[in-house]
Amino acid sequence: MKKKISLIVLATTLMATMVTACGGNSEPSTSTDAAGSGETKTLRFATWDTGDALKIEQDIAKKFEAAHPGTKVQVEAYADGFDQKLAAGFGATNPPDVMYMWDFPTYHQSLEPLDSYSSKDKELNIEDFYPGLFNYGKIDGKLYGIPAGFTTRVVYYNKKLFDDAKIPYPKDGWTWKEFQDIAAKLSDKSKKQYGFGVRAENDTYDLQSFVWSNGSSFISDDGKTIEGFMNSKETAESIQMLGDMVKNGSAVLTGGKGQQSGDDIFKAGKIAMWESGIWPLESFKTAGINVGTVEIPAFPGKPVKGVLAESALSIAKDSKQKDLAWEFVKFYVSNDSIKMRVADLPVRVSVVNELKKDQDPLYKPYYTMLERSSNTPAFLLNPKWNEVNRQLSAAVEAVMHGSNAQEVLNQAVKDSERYLK
Repeated sequence: MKKKISLIVLATTLMATMVTACGGNSEPSTSTDAAGSGETKTLRFATWDTGDALKIEQDIAKKFEAAHPGTKVQVEAYADGFDQKLAAGFGATNPPDVMYMWDFPTYHQSLEPLDSYSSKDKELNIEDFYPGLFNYGKIDGKLYGIPAGFTTRVVYYNKKLFDDAKIPYPKDGWTWKEFQDIAAKLSDKSKKQYGFGVRAENDTYDLQSFVWSNGSSFISDDGKTIEGFMNSKETAESIQMLGDMVKNGSAVLTGGKGQQSGDDIFKAGKIAMWESGIWPLESFKTAGINVGTVEIPAFPGKPVKGVLAESALSIAKDSKQKDLAWEFVKFYVSNDSIKMRVADLPVRVSVVNELKKDQDPLYKPYYTMLERSSNTPAFLLNPKWNEVNRQLSAAVEAVMHGSNAQEVLNQAVKDSERYLK
């Protein structure tokens, strides 16, 4: 799963790749197998993962090959160049057969609708998936991706720092006021220790959880209006809160130019609380941090809302072996394969029940937040959101460096409205 979802995929990338060859042949490659008894089909699978996560995916591919003699799965690790390489493959009508996918508004016209596969194939057992996960893979009512993994976002806390300060651990149902008070108590500039880490360059996708929780959003539900939404009083309050914490010293900026990442500072024991998805949890454990997790705080009298980061599997419309591709998708989201992948959270209820993930205090908040993740992200509501998001991202970054949220958001709306006409 992508550790940070970037919503800025330049349209020019897709346009340029329409005339750029990706190399190779659009026909599925075949070769004679070792015994000379037939042809080996090569199925291409593109992933954005690297390191341990990639190794696990390669192991899943080998298991699929063993279960499907005569098939070779070519795992193509695109890493940070995922979007560019995928766009190039689509533009040259030579995409991978199966690929990880998250940006359905950009790519859905190049993907095979999966409704007929998922509804007719009982082996998929679609009822075993958390239903809300399918909302992120649909465009205009058609399903283009099968959920493979996900994470919601929680607040990590360093139990040792809480214990040293004799502060009780936070509990689900806490408020932002309580969060800010705790952050202030756990900050000690003489030790270069802070209560919280604030990203210098925030992904606005992730910030939607805070904005939704305060009763607002970046765009109207019909995807047509940002005035009164992106610059609403509630939106400005949600973002100003983070900027104010940096100003008053209860939080420190992380991940900017010349600054360590929040993950690294948390592992060093220099921030007491950190907001993120599932990705850094294992590294926190490895670093020896006695870590706890808790759901996102609430604004007074308002329900907490979550946002999903989801990885799905899609099939290219130009694939010449869609049935085989579907078999790989099913295999990849089977119970056994899901249990192999530890870098994201299980998408099947049966796996969660078997592993008792939703009963483990460390993992339970992710699933609590999943129940709260019913809002639709902005990029799924308007196909021109990437252009709007450039202005919004710049405004948010300015707030983290001292600007007034209401003022810069008002300006961001003025600069963005031309894209919605």
